[in-house]
Amino acid sequence: MTEPTVGTGSLSHVDAQGRPSMVDIGGKSVTRREAVAEAQVVFPAPVAEVLREGVEPVTRKGPVIHTAIIAGVMAAKRTHELVPFCHPLPLEDCRIVIDWLDACTLSVRCSVAVTHRTGVEMEALTGASVAALTVYDMCKALSHDIEIRCTRLLAKRGGRRAVDREAAAAAPGEVAS
Repeated sequence: MTEPTVGTGSLSHVDAQGRPSMVDIGGKSVTRREAVAEAQVVFPAPVAEVLREGVEPVTRKGPVIHTAIIAGVMAAKRTHELVPFCHPLPLEDCRIVIDWLDACTLSVRCSVAVTHRTGVEMEALTGASVAALTVYDMCKALSHDIEIRCTRLLAKRGGRRAVDREAAAAAPGEVAS
């Protein structure tokens, strides 16, 4: 496991007086910015078996994967309404890929892209999180022992700092820095 990295600068959303503030992005360059985030949904073995029986798990609420994909994209597009200092961004691409990592764990990946002055990590994290929450919501009638784990940024590029935690693990069509 890699050690977490800590930047040497100050917190970006705190002004000189220690008050919360939005970052002024006016002086930043407009570049293509991309990010990939992942969340994992872990099911008890009997629930995973039920869900894996068909190509698309369907609960009484509807098709799980398709509904989670739609929810994740909608959430990524509205991140600025959920996270206080996020800038509203005209997303150019947002893709949610949901697939089994092992017999009991679904990987929920969200890749987002924009050409703008600020990055899209929060949009990718929000998309993956809400898609995972949607899977939980749609499957909770089967068990409340479902867990959402390991929500994290996997990759970002296009700004001052690049992140590349799992370039080899990015699915086709996703960002691999």
